[in-house]
Amino acid sequence: MSVHSSDTNKSPGLTSGTMLVIATVVGGGMFSLPIAMAGVWFSGATIILLLVSVMMLMTGLMLVEVNLHFEPGASFNTFTTELLGKKWNVVVGIAFGFVLYILTYAYISGSSAVISQTILKYTGTAIPIKAAVAIVACLVGVIVWYSSLWVGRITTILIFGKFIAFFATFSGLVAHVEIANLFDSASVAIKGTSYLPYVLMTLPFCIISFGFHGNVPSLVKLYGKTKFRFITRSIIIGTVFALLLYIFWLGVTMGNISRANFAPIIAKGGNIDVFVEAIGGVMSGKTMEIILTFFGNFAVASSLLAATLGLFDYIADLLKFKNDSAGRFKTAVVTYLPPAVVCFFFPNGFVYAIGYAGLAFTIWSVILPPFLVKASRKRYSSAIYTAPCNNAVLNLVIVCGAVVYLTVILDVFGWLPTFK
Repeated sequence: MSVHSSDTNKSPGLTSGTMLVIATVVGGGMFSLPIAMAGVWFSGATIILLLVSVMMLMTGLMLVEVNLHFEPGASFNTFTTELLGKKWNVVVGIAFGFVLYILTYAYISGSSAVISQTILKYTGTAIPIKAAVAIVACLVGVIVWYSSLWVGRITTILIFGKFIAFFATFSGLVAHVEIANLFDSASVAIKGTSYLPYVLMTLPFCIISFGFHGNVPSLVKLYGKTKFRFITRSIIIGTVFALLLYIFWLGVTMGNISRANFAPIIAKGGNIDVFVEAIGGVMSGKTMEIILTFFGNFAVASSLLAATLGLFDYIADLLKFKNDSAGRFKTAVVTYLPPAVVCFFFPNGFVYAIGYAGLAFTIWSVILPPFLVKASRKRYSSAIYTAPCNNAVLNLVIVCGAVVYLTVILDVFGWLPTFK
């Protein structure tokens, strides 16, 4: 059996790239958003998501500008070393690897939990979580090993299935949204309630929720340099779609579950299976229960497949593994074996992993891109694509990134107020 690269013979359309971005940012991680945003609630969450999405879109386009100075297949390891030197590359390499490995762990954890719950519910057979972890890790490893183009196609199928299930489930809940719940009116609000203290703790989750940046090199590899407009359009469409969907998602969940009733969900750890069960409690009917389960499975599967492709390409670039059958097999093992092993011992760390990933993710998705653009504009007199940001915008993003990074550190040490 031959292994195909993403660029051979077939030229992918805009749909492949857009779906890759959407599947990366919109998926299992969205289950953590209502829990993370419970402190600021709907109005505050909408404003924060809007501001963060603009910042993340800008830094993504910055990475496109930088990446297009290099050959397709080059990842953060290559262009960080070339433009900023080896010291920066060590820092970025550790941060990049940490984020993508912890996200891979999070999605394997989430997928295993949802699959185990689904099989138990509909067959009565209890599958050990370790077995579910092994199945999930092996399956996604084989798909990514075979072809990056396959990842795009399967992800497209998964994401269509996911959104059909999503709208089938939650469009039915729109009619039951209670304005009092949505805007936390006095009749349902917690006595002495406050929102402002919880703003900072939402930032790591919001940053991760628009975290397609690891896939920019994968998009360049998918389309090549000549179709750079497909890359930028994929990112813009994917980001706008994600923002609108997140606002809809928060509106539906927060309109049906009051702020006070989020406390028990958070107390149980807030893993995907717990949240799915909580939403299922709001709805009634066997059909709705099946659709919700279907959505949960598709959501984490598409995220796992899309998000880990960035790690796969980074590992291949870092370790110089060839893009043939043997080389891609080595890359798949290095990509999926470590997080799968961690899942064996800590199977229920989904929400915690998403939060901690923000610590390192801020470095290379927010702080790094402006520095890379500054360096590339000094070195190269012309560019295939120029991101819509001048020096003032670059500096503003760096300052915002520093603020976000500081808040993530405070959150890690437990120095930020947490809604419980």
